[in-house]
Amino acid sequence: MSAIDPRTWIGRSQRIDDHLSHNLLARIAATLGQETPAPGQALPPLWHWCFFQQPQAESALGSDGHPARGGFLPPADRRNRMWAGGRLEFHEPLRAGAEASCLSTITQVQEKAGRTGKLLFVTLCHEYFQDGRLALREEQDIVYREPTPPKQDSGEALIQGDWQESLVPSPTLLFRYSAVTFNGHRIHYDYPYVTATEGYSGLVVHGPLIATLSLGAFCRANPRARLRTFAYRGLRPLIAPQPFVVGGRLGAPGHAELWAGNETGLAQRGAVQFD
Repeated sequence: MSAIDPRTWIGRSQRIDDHLSHNLLARIAATLGQETPAPGQALPPLWHWCFFQQPQAESALGSDGHPARGGFLPPADRRNRMWAGGRLEFHEPLRAGAEASCLSTITQVQEKAGRTGKLLFVTLCHEYFQDGRLALREEQDIVYREPTPPKQDSGEALIQGDWQESLVPSPTLLFRYSAVTFNGHRIHYDYPYVTATEGYSGLVVHGPLIATLSLGAFCRANPRARLRTFAYRGLRPLIAPQPFVVGGRLGAPGHAELWAGNETGLAQRGAVQFD
């Protein structure tokens, strides 16, 4: 671990208030090729990731484009940051055009040894409130890995399911999603940086974008389903502009398995519970 023990960050919290504005929702809708929710309508699943950001001046960013570490999130010097996965509980929809708040707390910091070196896992709990009621509870897993070559293959072949959607992640899509989520991480838009500094073969598709597309495909294939929980985990990166698919299959009543990947194999797995 670093000289400063990152475990001392456990328990830190912050609250961000936001307005689920029509202008930003219209930009998200244009980015994803969907309709803009009217005031009072429910936000589509996972669109909340485009809100509740804490803006930072460029002078407060690290070399990777993320906010410099050691503020709200613990320090992880000389390591590359990844959004590894998460778990969500849906209590009631967030509504467009209204005020909402997010209370974030660091609940766990843990050092592990992986095949590519040491990994620092940080788990955050996000609770989203609107009109004084809990709408959504989320656990987010962030991993900081030592600068080693990223995984190219998950070892898990693509699955045939009950539904499937094909996508081509253009650099424009990645740039726009970075913009609407106010995500400065350079691996998604800076080709010289992502290839020369972090060792990827091209621009990296955002993990949360993959999850949003995957869960959206489930909702389109099962329009009467009422979401209860969604859990997802990244297995390897997807690189633009290589095509990939999102799909899934129903299992036991009220359960579905979701995935994303391409001919190289699976890149993300997910599981849904629904009514």
